[in-house]
Amino acid sequence: MDHQNGRGVVMATGSISLAKAMWRGFRGKCPNCGEGHMFGRFLKVAEACDHCGEELFHQRADDFPAYLVMVVVGHLVVPAILAVETAYAPPVWLQLAVWLPVTLFASLALLQPTKGAIVGLQWQLGMHGFEAGKLRREAGALVLAKVNTRAA
Repeated sequence: MDHQNGRGVVMATGSISLAKAMWRGFRGKCPNCGEGHMFGRFLKVAEACDHCGEELFHQRADDFPAYLVMVVVGHLVVPAILAVETAYAPPVWLQLAVWLPVTLFASLALLQPTKGAIVGLQWQLGMHGFEAGKLRREAGALVLAKVNTRAA
């Protein structure tokens, strides 16, 4: 039992792949257990997982998720704008009325999942303060492997 926050500490068994950790983060779930919520608010990462107690406050995603979102949304919206302009030549006010909200909502929709994926990446690779957790997971996997070989 984790006496600091009153939750039970549950360690995931086995190694979690980079893709799985990032996918769990993309969905806004804890990269360790896939059950708890990663975010306390829209872009505020929770101090720890509310299900397994894994510490998440070590993350340093900074501006990287925003840069990725700008690249993705830009590569989707700009060709669409050009295609509409080439095919129909609508007035500028109509272009602005359509594409500004599309860009805004697409950016807002992708920002939290992208930040979650970056936190999952940092967690799985043991970046920043996640090194201790990664060493603990690897040590647990090593102990499980030794126990399994002795039992066989």
